[in-house]
Amino acid sequence: MTKVKVVGAGSIGNHLSHAARRKGWSVAICDIDPAAVERTRTQIYPSRYGAWDESIALYSSDEAPRGGFDYIFVGTPPDSHMALALAALDEKPRAILIEKPLAGADLAGCQELYEKSRGSGTRLFVGYDHVVAKSLTYLASEAANGIGPVETIDVFFREHWQGIFNAHPWLSGPADTYLGYWQRGGGALGEHSHAVNMWQHLAHAVGAGRVTKVTSALDYIKHGKAEYDRIAHLTFETEMGLVGHVIQDVVTRPPLKWARVQGTDKAIEWQCRPQPYSDIVRVLTATSAEETVYHKTRADDFIQELDHIDGVLVSGASSPIAIERGLETMLVIAAGHKSAREGRRVIIDYNSKLTLDALSCA
Repeated sequence: MTKVKVVGAGSIGNHLSHAARRKGWSVAICDIDPAAVERTRTQIYPSRYGAWDESIALYSSDEAPRGGFDYIFVGTPPDSHMALALAALDEKPRAILIEKPLAGADLAGCQELYEKSRGSGTRLFVGYDHVVAKSLTYLASEAANGIGPVETIDVFFREHWQGIFNAHPWLSGPADTYLGYWQRGGGALGEHSHAVNMWQHLAHAVGAGRVTKVTSALDYIKHGKAEYDRIAHLTFETEMGLVGHVIQDVVTRPPLKWARVQGTDKAIEWQCRPQPYSDIVRVLTATSAEETVYHKTRADDFIQELDHIDGVLVSGASSPIAIERGLETMLVIAAGHKSAREGRRVIIDYNSKLTLDALSCA
């Protein structure tokens, strides 16, 4: 039986644990906070999935077993990911899945993790689950082959974060968690970085290359001890000269999660609809609209992510959620903050190390 260790007993840890159990895998969850472990058993898991699963083993972090796991999932705040992922590599699992965003905005530890993972025999993934959904697979294929030369790409992830706090009722607001601190990987640019990652994924799919130039405007606010960006507007240019933009925020309700690839002959759009939960893909021309609905549940997002990882490990194929793509996204996040705070366009040097030194102002 496939054995999984989940580091972090918060919302993502519960989602991934449930997905692993749905696949029939053995699951152990650990957390440094005993209260978080107890909430998982008595509140989070049973309220979401109907009942607690007695087969799941629960541990405090210092008592959790080490070694012998096929997969290790890291579902903790972003600024703790690097240390935990480095430690997980020492256990030699087949794969490590790290929740997004990969790190804090200072990129601390990114270069060390990348170097240690190379040649380790362990494949690393970052939890941008939307890009491995069936709807995005179709979208990327049509964008690459079905709409003619691509003119531009736009992606919006605009969603009030009250839903996050509803799922974490023990938190009184953003100051109680990393979400309220942009340096730690929170705020709109970090928390909703699915949009940045999706834009990059689609740019790769159409052969436009990596994002090399970033211009941004971020609305930073201070609220008590917290300091975060509530709205992030970014304009990108790729290695091949493709230009487009991303908007992420934590203020929009009802939410809008939407992408559009504009071709010369037609356009293709994607939307994640909240009610009823589903993905929608539309192929648009001047005179027609063809719509496909992908029905799913929130749990299906994580099951499909684990199915994807499972398949990649068997086939040895490349993956849009591989560590390299997650690191590209972190460079763009860091560039977005630098551009906003300095009021200038930022150039990303991919030949440099994975630190803030890779970013320069034009």
